[in-house]
Amino acid sequence: MDITTVRFLSNRVDYDRIKAVGPDRAASEWLLRCGASVRYKGFDKWQKDYNHLPTGPLEKFKIQGIDATQSCIMHTGFDYLDYLEHVEEIKFQMCIYIQDECLERLCKIENLQKSLQWLEIISCGNVTDRGIITLHLLKNLRYLFLSDLPGIEEKEKTLQVLRRALPACEIKVDLD
Repeated sequence: MDITTVRFLSNRVDYDRIKAVGPDRAASEWLLRCGASVRYKGFDKWQKDYNHLPTGPLEKFKIQGIDATQSCIMHTGFDYLDYLEHVEEIKFQMCIYIQDECLERLCKIENLQKSLQWLEIISCGNVTDRGIITLHLLKNLRYLFLSDLPGIEEKEKTLQVLRRALPACEIKVDLD
């Protein structure tokens, strides 16, 4: 089995697992399996090791932050995010599988539209203007950082759309 197949299989959603352990635990398992980190509400430490996922009452561990730096998450796994209610912060950095479809899917998740306040997209070469423009759906976003995104070709137009749609959001860019 080649590495691309393994990564694709790592992103396959196990709906029975979501029902069995709840959305936050199932999403934690998926994210860590793909190389991302999570931070739980009320905790300062980032959870990075799949084998050291916290035990105890599942309702105690609600995902508040996701750091997907250099992870292999892809849109096929984004169903894991559907029922997360406490995610305030997401960082996509050097994620080769993050593309427009991922951002479009992310922005359609109603719970994230309500909870997400901080988003960073850095060095994700498959993201274009189309994906960035969909971020206008994240109405509660307070901070957006975009950097090293070579797929963005109409920077000024794209940023103008975002600034108009998200007036309360601090948008920082380093796209040159």
